[in-house]
Amino acid sequence: MKKNLIILISLIAVVLLLHSTPQTALRTYVFFSGYPIIAFTTDIVDDEYHNRVDKEKFKELNGKAYTLTKPPIEKATQGELRNYLVRKFGIFHYVEFYGEA
Repeated sequence: MKKNLIILISLIAVVLLLHSTPQTALRTYVFFSGYPIIAFTTDIVDDEYHNRVDKEKFKELNGKAYTLTKPPIEKATQGELRNYLVRKFGIFHYVEFYGEA
């Protein structure tokens, strides 16, 4: 029983650490999307354009857009996966691909 509790607490701590900041949440998302090298090597910057244009929408969603400086290339369409929306829920950050929209 003690061993199971320690494992559960460890898993919760790992999830909390991987989603505690927008940058780590974004790197985790890119890593598990199949681009582990890019997740560790790319820089993450604020997406000034989308944050300015969609300011009201992001305020409602409690989110902010970020851009990868060296984005992964999607294999099927050869498109760049550059822009992401990071939303905050309590202490966790949730990432979704935002595209060029």
